[in-house]
Amino acid sequence: MNVATPITLKNTTGHTVCPHDCPSACALEVDLTLDGRIGRVRGANANTYTAGVICAKVARYAERLYHPERLLTPKRRKGAKGEGAWQDISWDAALDEIAEAFVKAEAAHGSEAVWPYFYAGTMGQVQRDSIERLRHAKRYSGFFDSICTNMAWTGYVLGTGALRGPDPREMAKSDCVVIWGTNPVATQVNVMTHAVKARKERGAKIVVVDIYDSPTMKQADVKIILKPGTDAALACAIMHVAFRDGYADREYMAKFADDPAGLEAHLQAKTPEWASAITGLSVEEIEAFARLVGTTKKTFFRLGYGFTRQRNGTVSMHAALSIATVLGSWQYEGGGAFHNNGGIYKLDKRELMGTAFVDPDIRMLDQSQISRVLTGDPVALRHRGPVTALLIQNTNPMNIAPEQRLVRQGFLRDDLFVAVHEQFMTDTAKMADIVLPATMFVEHDDLYRGGGHNHILLGPKLVEPPETVRTNLFVIEELAKRLGVDHYPGFGLSEREHIDRMLTPNGYPGYEQLLVDKWIDCQPGFEEAHYLNGFGYPDGKFRFKPDWANGPSPNKTPASIGPLGPHAELPVFPDQVNVIEVADAEHPFRLATSPARNFLNSTFAETKTSREKEGRPEVMVHPDDASAYGLEDGEIVRVGNRRGDLRIHVKIAATARRGVLIAEGLWPNGAHLDGEGINVLTGADPVAPYGGAAVHDNRVWLRKA
Repeated sequence: MNVATPITLKNTTGHTVCPHDCPSACALEVDLTLDGRIGRVRGANANTYTAGVICAKVARYAERLYHPERLLTPKRRKGAKGEGAWQDISWDAALDEIAEAFVKAEAAHGSEAVWPYFYAGTMGQVQRDSIERLRHAKRYSGFFDSICTNMAWTGYVLGTGALRGPDPREMAKSDCVVIWGTNPVATQVNVMTHAVKARKERGAKIVVVDIYDSPTMKQADVKIILKPGTDAALACAIMHVAFRDGYADREYMAKFADDPAGLEAHLQAKTPEWASAITGLSVEEIEAFARLVGTTKKTFFRLGYGFTRQRNGTVSMHAALSIATVLGSWQYEGGGAFHNNGGIYKLDKRELMGTAFVDPDIRMLDQSQISRVLTGDPVALRHRGPVTALLIQNTNPMNIAPEQRLVRQGFLRDDLFVAVHEQFMTDTAKMADIVLPATMFVEHDDLYRGGGHNHILLGPKLVEPPETVRTNLFVIEELAKRLGVDHYPGFGLSEREHIDRMLTPNGYPGYEQLLVDKWIDCQPGFEEAHYLNGFGYPDGKFRFKPDWANGPSPNKTPASIGPLGPHAELPVFPDQVNVIEVADAEHPFRLATSPARNFLNSTFAETKTSREKEGRPEVMVHPDDASAYGLEDGEIVRVGNRRGDLRIHVKIAATARRGVLIAEGLWPNGAHLDGEGINVLTGADPVAPYGGAAVHDNRVWLRKA
């Protein structure tokens, strides 16, 4: 039974974890009132990564938990899809109808007609991944989760051979922290905690590399604002200077890299002048940046996700990562390159996810291409039958997926049945046939791991949920019973039993001990974390020359699909590769859909305070571009490309570059002037070599509305 952890009158603080899709996975302290409600939420001081600091939107989580528009009862659609008419039904009736729809879909088109669709609305292992057990047991279509991490993880691992890096707390021991392609002031506040500590205690310089003058840029000692999709050119020029001026650690590379001589020869032509013409940076900016990192042994490259959400994002990640190897930065505490620590956690998830009954012949459908899957594209469907039933948990594709007009067209199909398990009536829930109300993180048990740090953390149930809402695990268990697979291994277990079975086989303490300890520090020792025992390849060598089509990746496409996108165009060594959407005469602007400070993907866009702080959907336009187009601040413009167009208010801001538009925040579609969100403009063509969505890589036109 999923009972709340007892709280005595002497202890009115609960300990848990932020569940949302963020590398920080903050350890939390939650005030608990005597009437069973939560109050203030704080970062846990005792956790050495969270260090007592969390973002404001999570600090006010009670606003979300007790929101008057929270879903509280199962609902059945009345009338046409998307019309907004509903009737309340019982849980049993709702689950019966879902199971019947799945059986009907399977009878008509085979088991692959059902597609369980989920993602990272919760990062809790049990509540997020139990849907995979049902999928494997029923042989439903597979879910290739490409949309967020693939380009970044692939670019990093193709260099290092493993998804791990220096202890992220070492930023505080660095003499130069390079924050590249991420806006942690808005999205990962703990990065700034440790970077600013280095500046205060060591006089470290903070360098920020991004495509606009973001809130993080305001904290920078050195600002590098380059054109979107040109990060690899900048990286190549830095390495060129390192070889030219003697900053390159040749002794280190001889021991730890595959072909430093070949790289040096390749970089002969990649001068700062060459990179300046591509990036829009001055030669002086590039030279100064290269000199700073070249003369600072303890340089910590904190590489984010944002700059990889271009069609050349995998190459850009690998190029930026390669700088640390050329300089030998890995050798020093406070040095090296960090992106994600996903490879250090040894959780046994076989039973949770039902991997024992995986059928490799079942097709894998690309999360990022739900637009094409639902509109019958034969390539997206792997040349097999249609998807006619969806179960959606922890994600909101009607808002976050690219090619939104096609997504909507697919959801409006009369022959498509959709069940959505959600906390609010999201854009996706509005298109459903059945909507189920879901618990929030303080209302159930789960286990978390920090991609941006080094801890496994327990998130115990702290308060009772409303009587009429249910956990993700409950829904999966009940459907398994109705679909006749509840006898398979892994079904019939509680959250706490799943947590124990993930932890104890690898020597970790179980639920009860973790309830006391709160988290487990899994950070490898210095030599392993810094690859001083060799990189993750059999020969221990960093790859300056990655095998783009066959190399390792934490989320590689199945062999039945193979490499995706224009992988044959990827360079032998780090280089600028223009597979991006380059601006042209018809589309003179580049558009990036950057995160907003008070939203997290589409989460928190429902809370009053977050909406008030963000204001309204806007597009940032540089003053010179605004003048050229005769635009005034607050004016409505139309932005478009071959995928669609929308009206949006202008925000004239010198924070944007000339020729670059920035739309911060994933607003609900209905918050936009015409009821269509910014992802009308983004594409779903797969990024080379292993897929992903290039949501920051869009050429567009701009006109007065």
